[in-house]
Amino acid sequence: MLTPGGLRLGRRLIPCTIGKGGVRGDKREGDGATPAGVLTVVGALYRPDRMARPLPWARAIGPRDLWSDGGADPDYNHLVRAPHGFSHERLRRGDPMYDLVLLTDWNWPHAVPGRGSAIFLHQWRRPGYPTEGCIAFARADLLRVARALPPGAEITVPEALIGRV
Repeated sequence: MLTPGGLRLGRRLIPCTIGKGGVRGDKREGDGATPAGVLTVVGALYRPDRMARPLPWARAIGPRDLWSDGGADPDYNHLVRAPHGFSHERLRRGDPMYDLVLLTDWNWPHAVPGRGSAIFLHQWRRPGYPTEGCIAFARADLLRVARALPPGAEITVPEALIGRV
């Protein structure tokens, strides 16, 4: 469960950052908010050129892998490959933020255009630096979280955090 102090994982409280828009119950594309609700882990991606496979179920990120964030795209909020004619985010980034990514089921698999895309768990830029809506951790903590949250695990982002975090 997400708390004002971090992600509660068993007895441990793991520091994390959330979206620059705080927590919102009415998540929209581009608002920078982390959605309130239950996020289910549905997959993991990793950079094989930067780390060994961190989980047996993790899929390697290739140079052409993208994530669609264009509301008019039939593949909105899904993994797509370059070249791609709609708005998208590169998964193979120059920085280490997406070296390991846990995918969630926010607005997936049947995405509603404009309701938000790419709500991931990933490495933070630096402590306290907000995300565009994801939940981010120090690299070592992200690995710990990834090993503790197999596909189907749930992360609760309580509505009580709306306007507080």
